[in-house]
Amino acid sequence: MRHWEPGSDENCGMAAPSDRPVRVLVVEDDTELGPLLVRGLGDEGYEADWVEDGTAALIGVSDGYGIAVLDVMLPGMSGFELCRRLRDAMPGLIILMLTARDDVSDRVKGLDSGADDYLIKPFAFSELAARLRALRRRESLAVSPRIDVGALSIDSHDHVVRAGDTVIPLSPKEFGLLRLLAQNSDETVRRDVILLEIWGTVQHTDPNIVDQYISYLRRKLEPFDTGVSLLTVRGVGFELARD
Repeated sequence: MRHWEPGSDENCGMAAPSDRPVRVLVVEDDTELGPLLVRGLGDEGYEADWVEDGTAALIGVSDGYGIAVLDVMLPGMSGFELCRRLRDAMPGLIILMLTARDDVSDRVKGLDSGADDYLIKPFAFSELAARLRALRRRESLAVSPRIDVGALSIDSHDHVVRAGDTVIPLSPKEFGLLRLLAQNSDETVRRDVILLEIWGTVQHTDPNIVDQYISYLRRKLEPFDTGVSLLTVRGVGFELARD
């Protein structure tokens, strides 16, 4: 467990080198949940630090953090205020807010404060991890709107997919699914990640809908020499693999 003390040398000054894991700042006053989040994020390959209030989070925080996970109900300074201050200080920071209150006005307030996403407590850690992966992909996509895999070119700006010079007509969901798989080409994308990223939820969507849309994509890609194949990894998810 990494419980960061404000002012410690390792957390101030220069940004982390590019080959280091993504650093996550966890701000959570629950002394049981905080360490659990740090441990789980570590298992996901992140380097996480935990503080218990907003003031501690702001003291000495550096640009080395790529992600902040903030509880809404914090002592002294609310998560909303902390979110605003972090967003002003680090515009590129990915911010995920946590709350125990399933209230639309709270979610709107969090997003208006600058949060990128909102997660209701209690939650499965797997969903938190999936949301962070989705947010990181979204950030990567904003930097590089075009993805080339095999002979496929996926243009997120114009929402157009081409095989060579030929445009392949896709529905918005088909386009989003293909883009997600292309962003992770030659890697398996789990079904729950696809549901969360493309349909916005894991709990309230029939998981078989993913198979249905994979089938649609296969039929539309099949007539073209794309240089890729859509693979089913049974019990896990799907993969866009280069031939």
